[in-house]
Amino acid sequence: MTPRWGPAVPAALLLLLGAPAVAGCAPSGAEPPAEPSGSSTSSAAPPTDGAGLEPLLLDQVPSGLPRVPDDELEPPAGEKTIDDVARYGDDAQHQEDVLAQYGYQRGWERFWRSGDQVTSVFLDQFADAGGASSYAVDLAGNDAEYYGGTLDDDPTGLPGDCTLLLRTTPAPELGMAGPAAFTWCPAGPFTVSVASVAADVQAARAEVVAVTRTQLDRLPPA
Repeated sequence: MTPRWGPAVPAALLLLLGAPAVAGCAPSGAEPPAEPSGSSTSSAAPPTDGAGLEPLLLDQVPSGLPRVPDDELEPPAGEKTIDDVARYGDDAQHQEDVLAQYGYQRGWERFWRSGDQVTSVFLDQFADAGGASSYAVDLAGNDAEYYGGTLDDDPTGLPGDCTLLLRTTPAPELGMAGPAAFTWCPAGPFTVSVASVAADVQAARAEVVAVTRTQLDRLPPA
């Protein structure tokens, strides 16, 4: 099995489900975010099942890293139901209740890796834009606390509702062999979470910005 980067469970899920500050929060009901620039390559209707979500995911990333087969990760990447996500936490029933507050419906994970360089994309779908926006905001805050670094709520090159985090130094204890960059963006009923570990922080930032923009452009119009 190819080891995941970061904690034994996906970082984007571990922090949301494991942090007390989020576990007691209900969705904030934020307004739908601004549509990212560029035209969508998908149909206008949101997916109604995992089979409809999967085609929205990127197949390649700008860095050219090879994709890691879903079943080479533990737990496997790919399609995620609310039950799958809830089991990442210590108390699956409680975690499912938390996700239900956000209106979580389904998700998909995809990874690319070569040596110490890693890129990951998490696409999650919610019942409405308010749940997706709340999830993105809470996830960014919790991941920033866990990984360290400075949050940028108005990152250059990304839509206004996106948040960017840069960590300029490696964190071997967290599974990061190099500097890292993270983004979290709501887009209608979806949340896009992207992470990159690269040789330097500039390369990591360039990767997550390019991947995030491309992934957002593949989503149905809000």
